[in-house]
Amino acid sequence: MLLKGIPASPGIAAGKAFLFDTRQLIVTERDIKQDTVPSEIIRFEEALIKTRSEILAIQKKISREMGAQHAEIFNAHLLVMEDRMLIEEVIEGLKKERKCVEYIFSKVISKYINVFSKMNDEYLKERTSDIEDVGKRILKNLIGVQEKTLSDLKEQVIVVAYDISPSDTANMHKKNVMGFVTDIGGRTSHTAIMAKSLEIPAVVGLENATTKIRPGDILIVDGTDGMVIVNPDKVTLKKYEAKQQKFVKFEKTLLDFKDTPAVTIDGHKVEVSANIELPDDVSSVIAHGAEGIGLYRTEFLYMNRNDSPDEEEQFEAYKKVAVKLAESPVIIRTLDIGGDKFLSQLKVPHEMNPFMGWRAIRFCLARPEVFKVQLRAILRASVFGNIKIMFPMISGLGELRQAIKVLEEAKEDLRNKSINFNQDIEVGAMIEIPSAALTCDLLAKEVDFFSIGTNDLIQYSLAVDRANEKIAYLYKPTHPAVLRLIKNIIDSGHKENIWVGMCGEMAAEPGFVLILLGMGLDEFSMSPVVIPEVKYVISNVRFEDARKVAEKALSLSTGEEIEAFTNKRLNELIPWLKKTKKQ
Repeated sequence: MLLKGIPASPGIAAGKAFLFDTRQLIVTERDIKQDTVPSEIIRFEEALIKTRSEILAIQKKISREMGAQHAEIFNAHLLVMEDRMLIEEVIEGLKKERKCVEYIFSKVISKYINVFSKMNDEYLKERTSDIEDVGKRILKNLIGVQEKTLSDLKEQVIVVAYDISPSDTANMHKKNVMGFVTDIGGRTSHTAIMAKSLEIPAVVGLENATTKIRPGDILIVDGTDGMVIVNPDKVTLKKYEAKQQKFVKFEKTLLDFKDTPAVTIDGHKVEVSANIELPDDVSSVIAHGAEGIGLYRTEFLYMNRNDSPDEEEQFEAYKKVAVKLAESPVIIRTLDIGGDKFLSQLKVPHEMNPFMGWRAIRFCLARPEVFKVQLRAILRASVFGNIKIMFPMISGLGELRQAIKVLEEAKEDLRNKSINFNQDIEVGAMIEIPSAALTCDLLAKEVDFFSIGTNDLIQYSLAVDRANEKIAYLYKPTHPAVLRLIKNIIDSGHKENIWVGMCGEMAAEPGFVLILLGMGLDEFSMSPVVIPEVKYVISNVRFEDARKVAEKALSLSTGEEIEAFTNKRLNELIPWLKKTKKQ
Protein backbone atom coordinates (compact mmCIF):
# COMPACT_ATOMS: atom_id res chain seq x y z
CA MET A 1 0.00 0.00 0.00
CA LEU A 2 1.35 3.42 -1.03
CA LEU A 3 0.43 6.58 0.93
CA LYS A 4 1.30 10.03 -0.42
CA GLY A 5 1.86 13.06 1.77
CA ILE A 6 4.07 16.12 2.16
CA PRO A 7 7.86 15.63 2.21
CA ALA A 8 8.97 17.21 5.49
CA SER A 9 12.51 15.93 6.11
CA PRO A 10 14.65 14.19 3.47
CA GLY A 11 16.02 10.65 3.57
CA ILE A 12 14.80 7.05 3.60
CA ALA A 13 13.97 4.85 6.59
CA ALA A 14 12.59 1.32 6.79
CA GLY A 15 11.29 -0.14 10.02
CA LYS A 16 8.43 -1.20 12.26
CA ALA A 17 5.44 1.12 12.84
CA PHE A 18 4.77 2.45 16.34
CA LEU A 19 1.30 4.00 16.59
CA PHE A 20 1.33 6.96 18.91
CA ASP A 21 -2.18 8.39 19.34
CA THR A 22 -2.42 11.61 21.35
CA ARG A 23 -5.97 12.57 20.40
CA GLN A 24 -8.79 12.91 22.88
CA LEU A 25 -10.23 9.61 24.09
CA ILE A 26 -13.53 8.68 22.45
CA VAL A 27 -16.08 7.40 24.98
CA THR A 28 -19.08 5.54 23.55
CA GLU A 29 -22.48 5.59 25.27
CA ARG A 30 -23.47 1.93 25.70
CA ASP A 31 -26.51 0.51 27.53
CA ILE A 32 -25.97 -2.30 30.05
CA LYS A 33 -28.36 -4.76 31.71
CA GLN A 34 -29.22 -4.59 35.41
CA ASP A 35 -27.37 -7.84 36.15
CA THR A 36 -24.12 -6.48 34.63
CA VAL A 37 -23.98 -3.45 36.96
CA PRO A 38 -21.90 -5.35 39.60
CA SER A 39 -19.33 -6.37 36.98
CA GLU A 40 -19.11 -2.74 35.76
CA ILE A 41 -18.47 -1.63 39.36
CA ILE A 42 -15.68 -4.22 39.59
CA ARG A 43 -14.24 -2.89 36.30
CA PHE A 44 -14.29 0.62 37.77
CA GLU A 45 -12.56 -0.52 40.97
CA GLU A 46 -9.89 -2.39 38.99
CA ALA A 47 -9.25 0.73 36.88
CA LEU A 48 -8.83 2.77 40.08
CA ILE A 49 -6.36 0.24 41.51
CA LYS A 50 -4.36 0.16 38.26
CA THR A 51 -4.32 3.95 38.00
CA ARG A 52 -3.16 4.30 41.61
CA SER A 53 -0.29 1.87 40.93
CA GLU A 54 0.72 3.85 37.82
CA ILE A 55 0.72 7.17 39.70
CA LEU A 56 2.76 5.71 42.59
CA ALA A 57 5.28 4.30 40.10
CA ILE A 58 5.62 7.69 38.37
CA GLN A 59 5.93 9.43 41.74
CA LYS A 60 8.71 7.05 42.79
CA LYS A 61 10.57 7.58 39.50
CA ILE A 62 10.31 11.39 39.71
CA SER A 63 11.44 11.34 43.36
CA ARG A 64 14.47 9.23 42.42
CA GLU A 65 15.45 11.28 39.36
CA MET A 66 14.43 14.83 40.35
CA GLY A 67 13.93 14.78 44.12
CA ALA A 68 11.05 14.37 46.57
CA GLN A 69 9.88 17.97 46.14
CA HIS A 70 9.11 17.44 42.44
CA ALA A 71 7.26 14.20 43.24
CA GLU A 72 4.88 15.90 45.69
CA ILE A 73 2.66 17.12 42.85
CA PHE A 74 1.35 13.56 42.47
CA ASN A 75 -0.10 13.62 46.00
CA ALA A 76 -2.89 15.77 44.57
CA HIS A 77 -3.49 13.14 41.87
CA LEU A 78 -3.83 10.44 44.51
CA LEU A 79 -6.28 12.57 46.51
CA VAL A 80 -8.51 12.94 43.43
CA MET A 81 -8.57 9.16 43.06
CA GLU A 82 -9.50 8.61 46.69
CA ASP A 83 -12.38 11.12 46.67
CA ARG A 84 -15.33 9.11 48.06
CA MET A 85 -17.89 11.57 46.71
CA LEU A 86 -16.62 11.10 43.14
CA ILE A 87 -16.46 7.30 43.46
CA GLU A 88 -19.95 7.05 44.95
CA GLU A 89 -21.38 9.37 42.28
CA VAL A 90 -20.04 7.05 39.55
CA ILE A 91 -21.49 3.95 41.25
CA GLU A 92 -24.87 5.67 41.78
CA GLY A 93 -24.87 6.78 38.13
CA LEU A 94 -24.22 3.21 37.03
CA LYS A 95 -27.16 1.88 39.01
CA LYS A 96 -29.53 4.66 37.98
CA GLU A 97 -28.70 5.15 34.26
CA ARG A 98 -27.49 1.64 33.42
CA LYS A 99 -24.85 2.85 30.98
CA CYS A 100 -21.29 1.49 30.65
CA VAL A 101 -18.93 2.64 33.39
CA GLU A 102 -16.59 4.62 31.10
CA TYR A 103 -19.55 6.73 29.91
CA ILE A 104 -20.78 7.40 33.48
CA PHE A 105 -17.25 8.17 34.71
CA SER A 106 -16.64 10.52 31.77
CA LYS A 107 -19.81 12.46 32.64
CA VAL A 108 -18.95 12.72 36.34
CA ILE A 109 -15.31 13.74 35.83
CA SER A 110 -16.33 16.35 33.21
CA LYS A 111 -18.73 17.86 35.76
CA TYR A 112 -15.94 18.07 38.37
CA ILE A 113 -13.58 19.69 35.84
CA ASN A 114 -16.22 22.26 34.92
CA VAL A 115 -16.98 23.10 38.58
CA PHE A 116 -13.31 23.48 39.61
CA SER A 117 -12.39 25.55 36.52
CA LYS A 118 -14.98 28.18 37.52
CA MET A 119 -13.95 28.51 41.17
CA ASN A 120 -12.79 31.88 42.49
CA ASP A 121 -10.25 30.31 44.87
CA GLU A 122 -7.02 30.22 42.82
CA TYR A 123 -5.63 27.14 44.63
CA LEU A 124 -8.79 25.09 44.01
CA LYS A 125 -8.98 26.36 40.44
CA GLU A 126 -5.46 25.07 39.80
CA ARG A 127 -6.58 21.57 40.84
CA THR A 128 -8.49 21.38 37.51
CA SER A 129 -5.41 20.07 35.70
CA ASP A 130 -4.92 17.38 38.38
CA ILE A 131 -8.52 16.19 37.90
CA GLU A 132 -8.08 16.21 34.10
CA ASP A 133 -4.85 14.18 34.27
CA VAL A 134 -6.25 11.57 36.66
CA GLY A 135 -9.55 11.38 34.77
CA LYS A 136 -7.77 10.73 31.48
CA ARG A 137 -5.61 8.02 33.05
CA ILE A 138 -8.63 6.24 34.62
CA LEU A 139 -10.54 6.43 31.32
CA LYS A 140 -7.60 4.88 29.45
CA ASN A 141 -7.59 1.99 31.89
CA LEU A 142 -11.37 1.55 31.59
CA ILE A 143 -11.30 1.57 27.79
CA GLY A 144 -8.15 -0.54 27.61
CA VAL A 145 -5.97 2.02 25.85
CA GLN A 146 -2.31 1.40 26.61
CA GLU A 147 -0.40 4.45 27.83
CA LYS A 148 2.32 5.23 25.30
CA THR A 149 5.10 7.78 25.48
CA LEU A 150 8.02 8.41 23.16
CA SER A 151 10.44 8.22 26.11
CA ASP A 152 9.82 4.50 26.67
CA LEU A 153 10.71 3.15 23.22
CA LYS A 154 12.61 -0.13 23.59
CA GLU A 155 13.50 -0.67 19.92
CA GLN A 156 14.01 1.33 16.73
CA VAL A 157 10.65 2.30 15.23
CA ILE A 158 8.92 4.68 12.85
CA VAL A 159 6.50 6.84 14.83
CA VAL A 160 3.03 7.10 13.26
CA ALA A 161 0.72 9.70 14.82
CA TYR A 162 -2.12 12.09 14.15
CA ASP A 163 0.33 14.84 15.14
CA ILE A 164 3.50 15.10 17.23
CA SER A 165 3.67 18.04 19.63
CA PRO A 166 6.80 19.72 21.05
CA SER A 167 6.09 18.22 24.49
CA ASP A 168 5.82 14.74 22.92
CA THR A 169 9.34 15.06 21.53
CA ALA A 170 10.97 16.92 24.43
CA ASN A 171 11.79 13.70 26.34
CA MET A 172 11.75 11.38 23.35
CA HIS A 173 14.16 8.42 23.18
CA LYS A 174 15.76 9.90 20.06
CA LYS A 175 18.07 7.00 19.17
CA ASN A 176 15.10 4.68 18.72
CA VAL A 177 13.13 6.95 16.39
CA MET A 178 13.90 6.24 12.72
CA GLY A 179 11.26 8.48 11.15
CA PHE A 180 7.96 10.33 11.55
CA VAL A 181 4.65 9.78 9.75
CA THR A 182 1.69 12.05 10.64
CA ASP A 183 -1.90 12.63 9.54
CA ILE A 184 -1.61 16.41 9.69
CA GLY A 185 1.17 18.98 9.30
CA GLY A 186 3.13 20.82 6.65
CA ARG A 187 6.74 21.56 5.71
CA THR A 188 7.14 23.97 8.62
CA SER A 189 5.12 22.12 11.29
CA HIS A 190 6.86 21.10 14.52
CA THR A 191 7.15 17.49 13.29
CA ALA A 192 9.03 18.65 10.19
CA ILE A 193 11.36 20.91 12.17
CA MET A 194 12.09 18.21 14.76
CA ALA A 195 12.73 15.57 12.07
CA LYS A 196 15.30 17.80 10.36
CA SER A 197 16.94 18.46 13.72
CA LEU A 198 17.16 14.70 14.39
CA GLU A 199 18.31 14.04 10.80
CA ILE A 200 15.54 11.50 10.20
CA PRO A 201 13.03 11.31 7.33
CA ALA A 202 9.46 12.50 7.80
CA VAL A 203 6.28 12.52 5.75
CA VAL A 204 3.40 14.65 7.07
CA GLY A 205 -0.12 15.58 5.97
CA LEU A 206 -1.14 11.99 5.08
CA GLU A 207 -4.66 12.58 6.52
CA ASN A 208 -5.40 8.95 7.47
CA ALA A 209 -2.09 7.21 8.15
CA THR A 210 -3.18 6.29 11.69
CA THR A 211 -6.22 4.42 10.36
CA LYS A 212 -4.45 2.65 7.49
CA ILE A 213 -1.27 1.63 9.33
CA ARG A 214 -1.37 -0.99 12.09
CA PRO A 215 1.10 -1.44 14.97
CA GLY A 216 4.02 -3.56 13.80
CA ASP A 217 3.52 -2.95 10.06
CA ILE A 218 6.79 -2.63 8.15
CA LEU A 219 7.10 0.85 6.61
CA ILE A 220 9.36 2.58 4.14
CA VAL A 221 9.37 6.34 4.74
CA ASP A 222 10.61 8.41 1.80
CA GLY A 223 10.97 11.89 3.25
CA THR A 224 12.48 13.24 0.04
CA ASP A 225 9.47 12.50 -2.18
CA GLY A 226 6.75 12.39 0.49
CA MET A 227 5.77 8.73 0.27
CA VAL A 228 5.10 5.94 2.78
CA ILE A 229 5.00 2.32 1.63
CA VAL A 230 3.20 -0.10 3.95
CA ASN A 231 4.45 -3.72 4.13
CA PRO A 232 6.63 -3.54 0.99
CA ASP A 233 7.85 -6.64 -0.86
CA LYS A 234 11.55 -7.62 -0.98
CA VAL A 235 12.13 -5.99 -4.39
CA THR A 236 10.78 -2.63 -3.15
CA LEU A 237 12.84 -2.85 0.05
CA LYS A 238 15.99 -3.45 -1.98
CA LYS A 239 15.19 -0.55 -4.31
CA TYR A 240 14.81 1.86 -1.39
CA GLU A 241 17.94 0.56 0.34
CA ALA A 242 19.87 1.60 -2.77
CA LYS A 243 18.12 4.99 -2.78
CA GLN A 244 19.05 5.51 0.87
CA GLN A 245 22.70 4.67 0.18
CA LYS A 246 22.77 7.34 -2.55
CA PHE A 247 21.21 9.87 -0.18
CA VAL A 248 23.80 9.11 2.54
CA LYS A 249 26.59 9.49 -0.03
CA PHE A 250 25.19 12.89 -1.08
CA GLU A 251 24.98 14.04 2.57
CA LYS A 252 28.58 12.93 3.22
CA THR A 253 29.75 14.83 0.13
CA LEU A 254 28.02 17.98 1.36
CA LEU A 255 29.55 17.58 4.82
CA ASP A 256 32.93 18.30 3.23
CA PHE A 257 31.74 21.89 2.78
CA LYS A 258 30.75 22.45 6.43
CA ASP A 259 33.84 24.54 7.20
CA THR A 260 33.64 26.54 3.98
CA PRO A 261 33.23 30.27 4.77
CA ALA A 262 29.81 31.61 3.79
CA VAL A 263 31.32 34.02 1.27
CA THR A 264 30.18 34.41 -2.34
CA ILE A 265 32.61 34.11 -5.26
CA ASP A 266 32.80 37.92 -5.47
CA GLY A 267 33.48 38.36 -1.72
CA HIS A 268 30.08 39.08 -0.14
CA LYS A 269 30.02 37.56 3.38
CA VAL A 270 27.00 36.37 5.35
CA GLU A 271 26.57 34.26 8.50
CA VAL A 272 25.10 30.76 8.56
CA SER A 273 23.81 29.81 12.02
CA ALA A 274 21.81 27.01 13.65
CA ASN A 275 18.45 26.70 15.39
CA ILE A 276 18.50 24.66 18.63
CA GLU A 277 16.08 23.56 21.32
CA LEU A 278 18.25 22.14 24.12
CA PRO A 279 21.85 22.62 25.32
CA ASP A 280 22.76 19.11 24.11
CA ASP A 281 22.03 20.19 20.50
CA VAL A 282 25.29 22.18 20.48
CA SER A 283 27.34 19.12 19.42
CA SER A 284 25.32 18.95 16.17
CA VAL A 285 25.77 22.71 15.69
CA ILE A 286 29.55 22.35 15.84
CA ALA A 287 29.61 19.14 13.76
CA HIS A 288 27.78 20.81 10.87
CA GLY A 289 29.90 23.96 10.75
CA ALA A 290 27.46 26.58 12.10
CA GLU A 291 28.93 30.01 12.77
CA GLY A 292 26.71 30.53 15.78
CA ILE A 293 23.18 29.99 17.06
CA GLY A 294 20.55 32.12 15.38
CA LEU A 295 17.64 30.77 17.44
CA TYR A 296 17.67 29.08 20.84
CA ARG A 297 14.08 27.94 21.51
CA THR A 298 14.01 28.22 25.30
CA GLU A 299 10.47 26.88 25.83
CA PHE A 300 11.83 23.32 25.66
CA LEU A 301 13.41 23.86 29.09
CA TYR A 302 9.87 24.18 30.47
CA MET A 303 8.34 21.07 28.91
CA ASN A 304 7.29 17.74 30.47
CA ARG A 305 7.54 18.91 34.05
CA ASN A 306 5.17 20.10 36.78
CA ASP A 307 7.08 23.23 37.68
CA SER A 308 8.96 25.96 35.83
CA PRO A 309 12.77 26.00 35.71
CA ASP A 310 14.07 28.48 38.27
CA GLU A 311 16.63 31.18 37.55
CA GLU A 312 19.60 29.00 38.50
CA GLU A 313 18.56 26.11 36.24
CA GLN A 314 18.00 28.44 33.29
CA PHE A 315 21.28 30.25 33.94
CA GLU A 316 23.19 26.95 33.83
CA ALA A 317 21.46 25.91 30.57
CA TYR A 318 22.25 29.21 28.81
CA LYS A 319 25.77 29.35 30.22
CA LYS A 320 26.49 25.81 28.96
CA VAL A 321 25.65 26.82 25.39
CA ALA A 322 27.53 30.13 25.57
CA VAL A 323 30.71 28.49 26.88
CA LYS A 324 30.67 25.78 24.20
CA LEU A 325 30.20 28.34 21.41
CA ALA A 326 32.94 30.63 22.83
CA GLU A 327 32.87 33.92 20.87
CA SER A 328 30.25 32.78 18.34
CA PRO A 329 26.87 34.52 18.67
CA VAL A 330 24.09 32.80 20.63
CA ILE A 331 20.67 34.37 20.09
CA ILE A 332 18.31 33.35 22.88
CA ARG A 333 14.63 33.78 22.10
CA THR A 334 12.57 34.51 25.19
CA LEU A 335 9.79 32.11 26.12
CA ASP A 336 7.47 31.43 23.16
CA ILE A 337 4.62 29.32 24.45
CA GLY A 338 1.17 29.04 22.93
CA GLY A 339 0.48 28.03 19.33
CA ASP A 340 1.58 24.38 19.24
CA LYS A 341 3.43 24.59 22.59
CA PHE A 342 1.42 24.31 25.82
CA LEU A 343 2.89 24.26 29.32
CA SER A 344 0.47 23.09 32.00
CA GLN A 345 2.49 24.47 34.93
CA LEU A 346 2.15 28.03 33.59
CA LYS A 347 -1.65 27.69 33.38
CA VAL A 348 -1.90 28.84 29.76
CA PRO A 349 -5.47 28.10 28.66
CA HIS A 350 -6.24 26.12 25.52
CA GLU A 351 -7.69 28.56 23.00
CA MET A 352 -9.81 28.30 19.86
CA ASN A 353 -7.03 29.93 17.82
CA PRO A 354 -3.81 29.52 19.85
CA PHE A 355 -1.46 30.76 17.10
CA MET A 356 -3.12 34.17 17.36
CA GLY A 357 -3.83 34.03 21.08
CA TRP A 358 -2.16 34.60 24.45
CA ARG A 359 1.33 33.51 23.51
CA ALA A 360 5.00 34.48 23.29
CA ILE A 361 5.69 38.11 24.27
CA ARG A 362 1.98 38.64 25.10
CA PHE A 363 2.16 35.97 27.76
CA CYS A 364 5.51 37.21 29.09
CA LEU A 365 4.32 40.80 29.46
CA ALA A 366 1.22 39.57 31.30
CA ARG A 367 3.36 37.38 33.58
CA PRO A 368 6.40 39.56 34.42
CA GLU A 369 7.34 37.28 37.34
CA VAL A 370 8.00 34.47 34.81
CA PHE A 371 9.57 36.82 32.25
CA LYS A 372 12.02 38.46 34.67
CA VAL A 373 13.32 35.12 35.95
CA GLN A 374 14.27 34.18 32.40
CA LEU A 375 15.74 37.59 31.56
CA ARG A 376 17.92 37.59 34.70
CA ALA A 377 19.18 34.09 33.84
CA ILE A 378 20.06 35.17 30.27
CA LEU A 379 21.79 38.33 31.50
CA ARG A 380 23.86 36.38 34.04
CA ALA A 381 24.93 33.92 31.32
CA SER A 382 25.91 36.78 28.98
CA VAL A 383 29.33 37.20 30.64
CA PHE A 384 30.30 33.68 29.50
CA GLY A 385 29.90 34.23 25.75
CA ASN A 386 28.41 36.28 22.95
CA ILE A 387 24.74 36.10 23.99
CA LYS A 388 22.00 38.22 22.41
CA ILE A 389 18.33 38.48 23.46
CA MET A 390 15.43 38.21 21.01
CA PHE A 391 11.76 38.96 21.71
CA PRO A 392 9.24 36.82 19.74
CA MET A 393 5.92 37.81 18.17
CA ILE A 394 6.37 41.57 18.48
CA SER A 395 3.38 43.26 16.82
CA GLY A 396 4.39 46.90 17.21
CA LEU A 397 6.50 49.54 18.89
CA GLY A 398 4.43 49.70 22.10
CA GLU A 399 4.92 45.99 22.77
CA LEU A 400 8.66 46.22 22.02
CA ARG A 401 9.08 49.11 24.44
CA GLN A 402 7.23 47.22 27.17
CA ALA A 403 9.55 44.22 26.71
CA ILE A 404 12.66 46.43 26.83
CA LYS A 405 11.31 48.09 30.01
CA VAL A 406 11.03 44.68 31.74
CA LEU A 407 14.56 43.86 30.54
CA GLU A 408 15.84 47.10 32.10
CA GLU A 409 14.12 46.16 35.37
CA ALA A 410 15.84 42.75 35.28
CA LYS A 411 19.18 44.51 34.73
CA GLU A 412 18.50 46.77 37.72
CA ASP A 413 17.71 43.70 39.87
CA LEU A 414 21.17 42.30 39.07
CA ARG A 415 22.94 45.63 39.61
CA ASN A 416 21.36 45.90 43.05
CA LYS A 417 22.80 42.48 43.89
CA SER A 418 26.21 43.33 42.31
CA ILE A 419 25.84 40.46 39.82
CA ASN A 420 27.84 40.82 36.59
CA PHE A 421 26.26 40.80 33.14
CA ASN A 422 27.01 42.24 29.71
CA GLN A 423 25.79 45.85 30.04
CA ASP A 424 25.76 46.22 26.24
CA ILE A 425 23.96 42.97 25.41
CA GLU A 426 22.34 43.18 21.97
CA VAL A 427 18.55 43.07 21.82
CA GLY A 428 16.56 42.06 18.75
CA ALA A 429 12.99 41.61 17.60
CA MET A 430 11.59 38.64 15.76
CA ILE A 431 9.57 39.90 12.79
CA GLU A 432 6.84 37.32 12.22
CA ILE A 433 3.62 39.35 12.22
CA PRO A 434 2.56 41.48 9.21
CA SER A 435 1.99 44.53 11.44
CA ALA A 436 5.64 44.36 12.54
CA ALA A 437 6.82 43.77 8.97
CA LEU A 438 4.97 46.91 7.83
CA THR A 439 6.22 49.10 10.69
CA CYS A 440 9.74 47.70 10.94
CA ASP A 441 11.16 51.13 10.02
CA LEU A 442 9.97 52.25 13.47
CA LEU A 443 11.12 49.08 15.26
CA ALA A 444 14.58 49.24 13.67
CA LYS A 445 15.36 52.47 15.52
CA GLU A 446 15.09 50.71 18.91
CA VAL A 447 16.79 47.30 18.47
CA ASP A 448 20.19 45.98 17.45
CA PHE A 449 18.95 43.39 14.95
CA PHE A 450 15.95 41.74 13.31
CA SER A 451 15.35 38.03 12.80
CA ILE A 452 12.58 37.16 10.34
CA GLY A 453 10.43 34.25 11.51
CA THR A 454 9.06 33.15 8.16
CA ASN A 455 7.19 30.08 9.46
CA ASP A 456 4.64 32.33 11.16
CA LEU A 457 5.03 35.37 8.90
CA ILE A 458 3.89 33.29 5.91
CA GLN A 459 0.92 31.72 7.68
CA TYR A 460 -0.26 35.06 9.09
CA SER A 461 0.23 36.93 5.79
CA LEU A 462 -1.51 34.32 3.63
CA ALA A 463 -4.12 33.18 6.20
CA VAL A 464 -2.81 29.62 5.89
CA ASP A 465 -2.55 27.26 8.88
CA ARG A 466 0.89 25.72 8.36
CA ALA A 467 -0.20 22.48 10.05
CA ASN A 468 -3.28 21.99 7.84
CA GLU A 469 -2.50 19.47 5.11
CA LYS A 470 -5.66 20.41 3.14
CA ILE A 471 -4.38 23.90 2.36
CA ALA A 472 -0.65 23.13 2.36
CA TYR A 473 -0.51 24.08 -1.34
CA LEU A 474 -1.35 27.69 -0.36
CA TYR A 475 1.62 27.95 2.02
CA LYS A 476 4.05 29.59 -0.42
CA PRO A 477 7.24 31.30 0.74
CA THR A 478 7.56 32.66 -2.82
CA HIS A 479 4.19 34.46 -2.77
CA PRO A 480 4.87 38.02 -4.00
CA ALA A 481 3.34 39.47 -0.81
CA VAL A 482 5.74 37.46 1.37
CA LEU A 483 8.81 38.42 -0.68
CA ARG A 484 7.84 42.10 -0.62
CA LEU A 485 7.43 42.00 3.17
CA ILE A 486 10.85 40.34 3.55
CA LYS A 487 12.48 42.93 1.27
CA ASN A 488 10.90 45.74 3.28
CA ILE A 489 12.20 44.25 6.55
CA ILE A 490 15.76 43.90 5.20
CA ASP A 491 15.81 47.40 3.68
CA SER A 492 14.34 49.00 6.82
CA GLY A 493 16.92 47.30 9.01
CA HIS A 494 19.85 48.30 6.81
CA LYS A 495 18.60 51.91 6.66
CA GLU A 496 19.04 52.05 10.47
CA ASN A 497 22.40 50.19 10.26
CA ILE A 498 21.20 47.01 11.97
CA TRP A 499 21.74 43.51 10.63
CA VAL A 500 18.85 41.29 9.54
CA GLY A 501 18.68 37.49 9.86
CA MET A 502 16.12 34.79 9.21
CA CYS A 503 15.38 31.78 11.43
CA GLY A 504 12.46 30.23 9.54
CA GLU A 505 12.65 27.10 7.39
CA MET A 506 12.73 29.29 4.27
CA ALA A 507 16.38 30.10 5.08
CA ALA A 508 17.32 26.45 4.49
CA GLU A 509 15.97 25.93 0.93
CA PRO A 510 18.70 26.40 -1.76
CA GLY A 511 16.37 28.19 -4.20
CA PHE A 512 15.10 30.56 -1.52
CA VAL A 513 18.66 31.11 -0.28
CA LEU A 514 19.49 32.54 -3.71
CA ILE A 515 16.64 35.10 -3.49
CA LEU A 516 17.34 36.01 0.16
CA LEU A 517 21.06 36.41 -0.51
CA GLY A 518 20.25 38.75 -3.40
CA MET A 519 17.87 40.77 -1.21
CA GLY A 520 20.73 41.43 1.20
CA LEU A 521 19.90 39.09 4.11
CA ASP A 522 22.85 39.10 6.54
CA GLU A 523 22.28 35.87 8.49
CA PHE A 524 20.67 32.51 7.68
CA SER A 525 19.68 30.27 10.61
CA MET A 526 18.38 26.69 10.23
CA SER A 527 18.47 23.09 11.44
CA PRO A 528 22.17 22.13 11.74
CA VAL A 529 21.93 19.28 9.21
CA VAL A 530 21.11 21.70 6.34
CA ILE A 531 24.04 24.06 6.97
CA PRO A 532 26.65 22.39 4.69
CA GLU A 533 24.29 22.55 1.68
CA VAL A 534 23.44 26.22 2.29
CA LYS A 535 27.14 27.07 2.70
CA TYR A 536 27.85 25.30 -0.59
CA VAL A 537 25.18 27.34 -2.40
CA ILE A 538 26.41 30.67 -1.00
CA SER A 539 30.08 29.97 -1.73
CA ASN A 540 29.38 28.90 -5.32
CA VAL A 541 27.44 31.92 -6.59
CA ARG A 542 28.25 35.56 -7.23
CA PHE A 543 26.41 38.08 -5.09
CA GLU A 544 25.72 40.08 -8.23
CA ASP A 545 23.98 37.06 -9.82
CA ALA A 546 21.93 36.50 -6.65
CA ARG A 547 20.96 40.19 -6.64
CA LYS A 548 19.64 39.88 -10.20
CA VAL A 549 17.70 36.72 -9.29
CA ALA A 550 16.04 38.57 -6.38
CA GLU A 551 15.28 41.59 -8.56
CA LYS A 552 13.62 39.43 -11.22
CA ALA A 553 11.74 37.35 -8.61
CA LEU A 554 10.27 40.52 -7.09
CA SER A 555 8.97 41.58 -10.52
CA LEU A 556 7.04 38.33 -11.16
CA SER A 557 3.31 37.97 -10.45
CA THR A 558 2.78 34.56 -8.80
CA GLY A 559 4.52 32.23 -6.38
CA GLU A 560 4.59 29.49 -9.03
CA GLU A 561 6.37 31.75 -11.53
CA ILE A 562 8.90 32.84 -8.92
CA GLU A 563 9.62 29.28 -7.79
CA ALA A 564 10.05 27.99 -11.37
CA PHE A 565 12.36 30.88 -12.29
CA THR A 566 14.46 30.55 -9.11
CA ASN A 567 14.93 26.78 -9.49
CA LYS A 568 15.92 27.27 -13.15
CA ARG A 569 18.56 29.87 -12.23
CA LEU A 570 19.82 27.73 -9.32
CA ASN A 571 20.36 24.78 -11.67
CA GLU A 572 22.16 27.05 -14.16
CA LEU A 573 24.39 28.66 -11.54
CA ILE A 574 25.10 25.49 -9.49
CA PRO A 575 24.46 22.47 -11.77
CA TRP A 576 26.43 20.12 -9.45
CA LEU A 577 23.76 20.33 -6.75
CA LYS A 578 20.92 18.96 -8.90
CA LYS A 579 23.14 16.45 -10.67
CA THR A 580 24.54 14.98 -7.43
CA LYS A 581 21.11 14.81 -5.76
CA LYS A 582 19.74 12.75 -8.66
CA GLN A 583 22.63 10.27 -8.78
